Amino acid sequence: MKLLVKFGGALLDDAASRSNLAGQVAALHASNPVLAVVHGGGKQMTRFLEERGVPSEFVDGLRVSSPAVIDAVLKVFAGTVNHELVATLVAAGLDAIGLTGIDAALTECEIVNPALGQVGRPVRANPRILDTLTAAGFLPVIACVGGDRTGKVYNVNADQMATSLAASWQADRLLFLTDVEGVRGADGQRIPVLHSDQARKLIEDGVATGGMLAKLRAAEFALLNGVGEVRIVHGSTPDVLARVQSGEPLGTAFLR
Repeated sequence: MKLLVKFGGALLDDAASRSNLAGQVAALHASNPVLAVVHGGGKQMTRFLEERGVPSEFVDGLRVSSPAVIDAVLKVFAGTVNHELVATLVAAGLDAIGLTGIDAALTECEIVNPALGQVGRPVRANPRILDTLTAAGFLPVIACVGGDRTGKVYNVNADQMATSLAASWQADRLLFLTDVEGVRGADGQRIPVLHSDQARKLIEDGVATGGMLAKLRAAEFALLNGVGEVRIVHGSTPDVLARVQSGEPLGTAFLR
């Protein structure tokens, strides 16, 4: 099974949480080596910017990215967050390799909206890198930074980046590990299974906003572009990776 797992930045901000997730990834990789990881780091980014007096502004869940923010993107996403995670995965026994979308044009982007600055929308990906690395037993660990053929650097929403890679790689499952139990309806209850028309209604009715809005849009894109299943689950759930892979109905599953 081709499996792509996206880690929310909040799960990586604590050494104990990183270590726990790394152990789970190592166990999963032993039985399913065709595996790649994408990670965010929004919490760490906001803290880094606050310490330097740079305000964070969001539009539809996307961080407005000035040159100062892009500099922080490279330092935080591609630097600290990526390498702390890779180091923890290596300590768990994995041959993990840290990457960004800039490397070998893994994720090429275009500007989403000039008003957002250097926020990139993935337009194509190079899945050969993932095939080459996973075939050799390596675990790609990808930070949500993109580029283009002119040398520009883009801040990319991690959910969109994970979806773009999963679609181009034709992943069987895209798993979002986040800080919520799944998608909740207007009544506040978790929705175990969600189809595209239901997801669009949650958006239209204003039930899904911010980060969840971005996830719903990303999940719909993934399913329309060949990903077998998308699932959102709480990353702090004990043994979450093994339980999802065993078929336990955790979180919210998006199906065609």
